Amino acid sequence: MESLQLLAGGFAVALQPLNLALVLVGAVVGTGVGMLPGIGPINAIALLLPLIFAAGLPPESALILLAGIYYGSQYGNSISTILLNVPGTPSAVVTAIDGYAATRAGRAGPALAISAIASFTGGTLSIFGLVLLAPALSRWALRFGPAEYVALMVFAFVALSSLAGRSVPKALAATGFGLLLASVGLDPQTSIARYSFGQLGLLDGIDFLVATLGLFAVSEVLTLAEDTALGERVSRSWGRVRVSAEELARSGWTMVRSGVLGFLVGVLPGAGGTVAAFLAYSTEQRISDTEGTFGTGDLRGVAAPESANNAAANGAMIPLLTLGVPGSGTTAVLLGALLALNVTPGPLLVAERPEIFWGLVASMYIGNVALLVLNLPLVGLFVRVLDVPRWFLIPGVAVLSYTSVYAVTGSAFDLGILTALGVVGWAMRKGDFPLAPVILGLVLGPLLENNLRRSLSLSGGDWSVLASSPIAVGLWIAAAAALGLPIVAARLRRRVASVR
Repeated sequence: MESLQLLAGGFAVALQPLNLALVLVGAVVGTGVGMLPGIGPINAIALLLPLIFAAGLPPESALILLAGIYYGSQYGNSISTILLNVPGTPSAVVTAIDGYAATRAGRAGPALAISAIASFTGGTLSIFGLVLLAPALSRWALRFGPAEYVALMVFAFVALSSLAGRSVPKALAATGFGLLLASVGLDPQTSIARYSFGQLGLLDGIDFLVATLGLFAVSEVLTLAEDTALGERVSRSWGRVRVSAEELARSGWTMVRSGVLGFLVGVLPGAGGTVAAFLAYSTEQRISDTEGTFGTGDLRGVAAPESANNAAANGAMIPLLTLGVPGSGTTAVLLGALLALNVTPGPLLVAERPEIFWGLVASMYIGNVALLVLNLPLVGLFVRVLDVPRWFLIPGVAVLSYTSVYAVTGSAFDLGILTALGVVGWAMRKGDFPLAPVILGLVLGPLLENNLRRSLSLSGGDWSVLASSPIAVGLWIAAAAALGLPIVAARLRRRVASVR
């Protein structure tokens, strides 16, 4: 009851004319930022900080604006991902699996609509979680040490079997390639160069943006150019733009389950929307993909990662505000902004500055409503991108990709890496290798390596530390079950079929 009273006070803060305007501005700017790979919420927030300080906004108003950009970008990124297969964040890679397949099948409108609805659902569920469970979950998150994170990362890698398509060995090979890319650069502990081949441009490793745009966007440009040269016609018509009641009903429980899972994963510092999106997709594929339609444009394959990553974005606010621990690059920038505004995140923030915490929670719900109202009516406008002639679309996507990479890294060497990975991605498509596991290996590889080495350092090399807590043991059991249950189920189905 007390939480509801405090939330009512938060709405009183969020509905002030200035704060309400900032919510809407943040949502619109975030959507635009999310649509453009390479800019991202981190760069947008960093660029706006001097303006916010110059304007003299109160801390609660400044945080409302910055948070609006943060979760608004989660909506916007799905647009370029679904329409053009150009994901700008790791979590959007999962959306591309079924989202772009739906576009190629002429169902871009329903995919965009279900994406907006799923993001709203995940955001709404996570906001209720913020209201009811923030103190308890912040204490739970503290129990995750290096060993627990190792078990979580292994569980995430095991879940990649759901992304394997028709061949698990090919998925494992793709994951190994991603881990290889993740190991390029300076060793995080010894600073010894690994796989740099004497190239200074490789000492910083392979940037995520370079890898993602190379494997997805540039390879898509090559594929489209090849299809055009061969005279093949790929369906890029956008058909109807609204999601049907039946499609919405089929995706309902997917959104709810993925939203809850995404929120819980988002609470863990360092896990974030990437792990949440991959786990949500793999979980839903195991639970609901009885017809084998995931990966072919199934809208549930769009709803799961979109609901999860939006919920994770909101869940990441719990460790940020209650512990002062950022769980991602964006929340680290938000932490810096709070400290610059003389606000110290931590356990006392909720009690001493309730207008900041509860005003933010209320504004997040208002922002989610605004994003839904903004995105659904504009679906018909967004899908008209597919009406762009191919002679203009192919070089347009290429220019967007190369410009985005150069704007972020400022390195001509990275443009060469982008091109090389584009060719590799095109060859993997031709060989029917899945691309999503490569990104999973690239993003989660450093997390797995760093936490494994920290665990072994703290235990003096004792490997039993990896199963020294109930949380770690539970995650190892879940990983074993995720690996073994599909095999057992397949054998049972074959046995039943043989009896019949």
